[in-house]
Amino acid sequence: MTFSRAIKIAPSILSADFANFGAECEAIEAQGCDWVHVDVMDGHFVPNLTFGPATCAAIRKHIKGVMDVHLMIAPVDPYIDAFAQAGADVLTAHLEAGPHIHRTLQAIRAHGIKAGLALNPATGLDSLPYLLDMVDLVCVMTVNPGFGGQKFIHSQVDKVRALRAMIGDRPIHIEIDGGVTPETAPLVAAAGADVLVAGSGVFKGGSVANPAPYGENIRAIRAAAEAARQA
Repeated sequence: MTFSRAIKIAPSILSADFANFGAECEAIEAQGCDWVHVDVMDGHFVPNLTFGPATCAAIRKHIKGVMDVHLMIAPVDPYIDAFAQAGADVLTAHLEAGPHIHRTLQAIRAHGIKAGLALNPATGLDSLPYLLDMVDLVCVMTVNPGFGGQKFIHSQVDKVRALRAMIGDRPIHIEIDGGVTPETAPLVAAAGADVLVAGSGVFKGGSVANPAPYGENIRAIRAAAEAARQA
């Protein structure tokens, strides 16, 4: 992965057809997405249950680009090895998912993959100065984690702006997860985000049999974000 602050669209397969994950991953990449985002939930840290390492390993062969794995699980440390071996390029853990987040980030990086840190909507930036040299990505949750299709929490835009100032020239991605649409993408892009996770915002209206709407949705989100950057 070469670092770039260009806008990247990362569709969340949480909104894909669960019976056709491989084909869905191939379809969104063919339609122009940059990363494939995999939301892992344990029914404990968040109120939903989704995928494990076996699913990640199964879809890895269908993904040519970046597989971005978001671990919404606690405890997180015992599962880092399995998800790294499943082929994650980026592995993101939540600040609250364990007692020693610095150690968690070390363990992720020890596998030679990118380490991400996720911040829930009520989580502040106080701990970030002590972690910035250990992260490759900070994921700002713009919905409460656990379910797709939620409404964007606008208070997080100021958090993104403050985070961008804190990062400075460090090669750290700012990822937005939750409620990303052509209407909300410009807000976070202008504030400094470069990776936009969109589930229903990408998959709505399309299917493996008719993937053209995926491309239309990806282009609409990207265009809106890029225009805000240039304004």
